[in-house]
Amino acid sequence: MAQKTLSEVAKTLKDIDFMMLLTHTDDGQIAGRPMSNNRDVEYDGDSWFFVGEESRTFADVSRDPKVTLSAQGKGGLLGKPPIFFNIEGEAEIVRDRATLAEHWVKDLERWWPQGPDSPGLAMIKVHASRIHYWDGEDQGELRL
Repeated sequence: MAQKTLSEVAKTLKDIDFMMLLTHTDDGQIAGRPMSNNRDVEYDGDSWFFVGEESRTFADVSRDPKVTLSAQGKGGLLGKPPIFFNIEGEAEIVRDRATLAEHWVKDLERWWPQGPDSPGLAMIKVHASRIHYWDGEDQGELRL
């Protein structure tokens, strides 16, 4: 199979809601947390996640922006294994209220009742630098 394009990867990622965000803790360990993209995916190499400023995730990313995202897509026909992604990148903390409003979805009010103006609300923007995927017996890598 030919190397996947970013457009093909984006199409697959659009159907994956939760990813594991792997960060480096203050004592050098690696921590993984499930993060939802809230189905807000126009994937161009950037992933967006809402986060509270009081969270360990926020602290980890603020201290060390090198992160990894991992994701698993759906399985295929006739028992074909799912597609897997490992996305390495650099995280950026975003506090701009206009950007938060742009990515806001109503379901988030469960955690932040005041919407994108909730105190302590931020976003983590992960810009991918390397995407490795495994799709059945095929695998490949994109560098952005």
